[in-house]
Amino acid sequence: MKLSFSTNAFVRFSVPEAIEIIANTGYSGVEILADVPHLYPYPTKAAVIPAEAGMQEIASSLEKNRIQVANINANTAAGYYGAKFWEPLFEPSLANPDEEARKWRVEYTKKCIDMARFLSCGNVSITSGRMVPGVKPEKSLALLKLSLLDIVEYAAAKDIRVGMEYEPGLLVERAEELESLILEVDAENFGANLDLGHSYLAGETPAHVTQTLGPRIFHIHIEDIGKRKHYHLIPGEGEIDFEDVFRALAAINYDGFVTVELYTFPENPGEAAEKSFDYLKNFF
Repeated sequence: MKLSFSTNAFVRFSVPEAIEIIANTGYSGVEILADVPHLYPYPTKAAVIPAEAGMQEIASSLEKNRIQVANINANTAAGYYGAKFWEPLFEPSLANPDEEARKWRVEYTKKCIDMARFLSCGNVSITSGRMVPGVKPEKSLALLKLSLLDIVEYAAAKDIRVGMEYEPGLLVERAEELESLILEVDAENFGANLDLGHSYLAGETPAHVTQTLGPRIFHIHIEDIGKRKHYHLIPGEGEIDFEDVFRALAAINYDGFVTVELYTFPENPGEAAEKSFDYLKNFF
């Protein structure tokens, strides 16, 4: 296993600045946010436009700091609305009932796959989005599956894996639901971007979820959680038993990246990254 940190904590920094801080802290990998104000794949005033020069600058920073890209985080697309970073979340989704909005999300995800390919990253993470009032879950799941079939075919040609992240309150919110979707899509490059904090909120044990998803776990997010509230805390400052977490990962021989995701610390991301590293390095 290799330890990584997500740039979505560093929204007040450029991607190269975040990469340098994360690498100097001791992490082996970095997850890059594919949204404003980082690697959003369309031109906006708030985004680092990933034109050839911008992408090359990021690639040079990765090489200079001797760090890999663990994952391209395509979970959100706030840049679509030109809104503030966290509003609105997850929309337009891959299950959106509006055909044009759904098509936009598919094309956005393909652009994220292209960026992953350019940066020698093997993983792109996505979500299902939320359930829409007036649209039955089975209809939303059918739309989601259609989107996924298009995306995973495109990703397979680029040798990129697509990992879905489930979360309480979303259309896909538990390990068994994701397992079922993986079986239905039936593509070797479609699996899980497993967030063990979300799993904890869903009442799942690390052993259960890792055994359920097994080799289809492509990438992992971790954070701590307190009092079953969905607020990402620095590992060691909440209630999650990380010995239990890493025991479960060892049991399935997981050898990929484990990325600390602390978007809740935009004011002091460097300190959050350092505290997380100091706590987690003993597990590696």
